[in-house]
Parts: sequence; C-alpha cells; structure tokens
Amino acid sequence: MIITVLIITVIRVTGQTTMPDELLKSPLNEQMNYLDQHTKIYENFRAIREDMFQKLKGNIKDTLSSVRSKIDLLNKTKKSLNQTIDSMKSDLSSTKTSLDEMTKTKNDIKVLGIQVNKPAYNKVMWTIVAGLVAALVLGFFAFKRNLSNISATRKEFQDMKDEFETYRKTSREAREKMTMAHFLEMKKLKGE
Repeated sequence: MIITVLIITVIRVTGQTTMPDELLKSPLNEQMNYLDQHTKIYENFRAIREDMFQKLKGNIKDTLSSVRSKIDLLNKTKKSLNQTIDSMKSDLSSTKTSLDEMTKTKNDIKVLGIQVNKPAYNKVMWTIVAGLVAALVLGFFAFKRNLSNISATRKEFQDMKDEFETYRKTSREAREKMTMAHFLEMKKLKGE
C-alpha cells in the first residue's frame, strides 16, 4: 500500500511538468499564443492543463485589475485636467473681458462725465484750439486796425481841439471887441 501511494505520487509528480516561463513572465498576448501552440484540440475542444488555466486566469485577473486601476487613474487625471481646463477657460474669459474693458478705457476718455472716443475728442479739441487761434489772430488784426484808427482819431481830435481853441480865442476876442465897441458906443450915445 505504501508502495502504491509512492508510485501514484511519483506518477503525479512526474506526470505534471513545471509551469512554462511564458506563463510566468510574458505578456498576456504571448501567453495566449503559447497555449494556442502547445495545446491539442479534440472534437472542437481544447485541452489545457488545469494549473496552466488557473495561472492564465490569475494573470488575466491581475492584468484586468492593473488596467482598471490605470483606467481609474486616467479618469481621475482626466477629471482633474478637465477641471483645470475649465478653470483656465474661466480665467481666459475673465482676462478677455478685462482686456476688452481696458482697451475700451484706453481708447475712451471721460469728459464732463461722458465717455468720449479719444480720436473724436482729439478732433474736437484741435478744432476748438484752431478756432481759438483763428479768433486770436483776427482779434489781433482788429486790435491793430482799431489802434491805428484810435491814433488817427486822436490826431483828428487834437487838431479839432486846437482849431476849436483857436476859434474860441478868436471868437472871444471878437466878442470882447464887440462888447467894448458896443459899450463905447453906448457911452457916446449917453453922452458921457
């Protein structure tokens, strides 16, 4: 009986060979190719050793678990990147809004509480400055003309004043002479 158990154990040990390296170290694709090449098909069934099947099953589970964890990690990374992208889009939107506002502020100027476009403001201001300069030049020429008119009028006034003074003296002298002559005539008539 002991011999029988030893024979059966030896037969089992020698009947089962060790696990091939392809199932221990190779990727799943090569493991499947190895099984495809080293197993026999009998009446549309493939005969695979149980230990090889269990090893392949464990390897597939390990690979699937690894892939799932990678997928989970990638999904988390994707979610994080999407949040970052959304945050960046929001920042970009606010930056564009701020830039548009700054550009509008840069191109506009506030005059008396009214937003005015700078080129329009410049045109209006230069038109006003040109009008004021033209008014100043016209005023200067009018002043110069009036100054010459005033000096001519003063000269005429002085001439008239002198002429009037001469006329007044001559008329006073003539009246005094007449008054004296009249007085003397009256005196003669009265007999004195």
